[in-house]
Amino acid sequence: MDAYDCVIVGGGPAGLSAALILGRARRRVLVCDAGTPRNAASHAMHGYLSRDGIAPGEFLRIAREQLAPYANVACREVEVVDAEADGSAEGGFTVRLADGVDVRGRTLLLCTGVVDEIPTIDGIDRHYGVSVHHCPYCDGWEHRDARIAVYGCGEGAYKYALGMRQWSTDLVLCTDGFHRLEPEAIADLERAGIGLRTDRVVRLEGSERLERIVFDCGEPLACDALFFCTSQRQRSGLAAKLGARFNPKGAVRTGKAEHTDVRNLWVAGDASQDAQLVIVAAAEGAEAAVAINTELAREDLQALRGAGAVSGSRG
Repeated sequence: MDAYDCVIVGGGPAGLSAALILGRARRRVLVCDAGTPRNAASHAMHGYLSRDGIAPGEFLRIAREQLAPYANVACREVEVVDAEADGSAEGGFTVRLADGVDVRGRTLLLCTGVVDEIPTIDGIDRHYGVSVHHCPYCDGWEHRDARIAVYGCGEGAYKYALGMRQWSTDLVLCTDGFHRLEPEAIADLERAGIGLRTDRVVRLEGSERLERIVFDCGEPLACDALFFCTSQRQRSGLAAKLGARFNPKGAVRTGKAEHTDVRNLWVAGDASQDAQLVIVAAAEGAEAAVAINTELAREDLQALRGAGAVSGSRG
């Protein structure tokens, strides 16, 4: 069984950033990526200093290219289907790959991210990533001062709509048949000049870009973009299987430097935090990598002491 200092599950910004730091620390690293990035539908990635506007695929290509000089870092396009603590005193993991190969990692870093629950609306696939989005920090600027619809229901969508006023004042909240907003929420929307449509959404229409929303009754809503506020879920069940805890929002609960309460298990990126930005994920990956290297160095020192080794000196 091949053994690594760290097995990284997920080859996005968090995983590749961690691999770079660990590679430069001369650790033996395996990065496993299933090839299903969260922002695959996006045409451009924003908010990353020096890379604002780059295509997500190009960003990943450059990152992998910059890992090439580090022969101690291996990147494989393969899904990790299982992982378990190997029962060793060192607290390592046995990781099962989709091709049936097992590898061992002294440490395990999960950068598996989340999956957005895209609304099931006729026509949304045609516009997703162009004029339909889930994150205003990523795509709001491109639709500033435009006619924007916000899709969602409940208190979360109401707050989301209010927050969208930073990008446009021409806003309509579409609750898709949900009528149970609190009177105070409705009053806040009115005070902010945000329209409200509670009719069921039938489909999205437009050619190159979104042009209108069609409801089951009433007039269609002319709009230039739609931002949806729906739930998301963990892309991988590995963190739960290994015993990590979760916060009430469904994110993995991590402490200092992205460490979980499971020995030698770290989680970085969108799976563990509320600030789901590419630049934040990359920073978390780097932070986790430093912590992992520190922990490995501590274990190495303990092993030397246990073996009775004495460090040599020159001269």
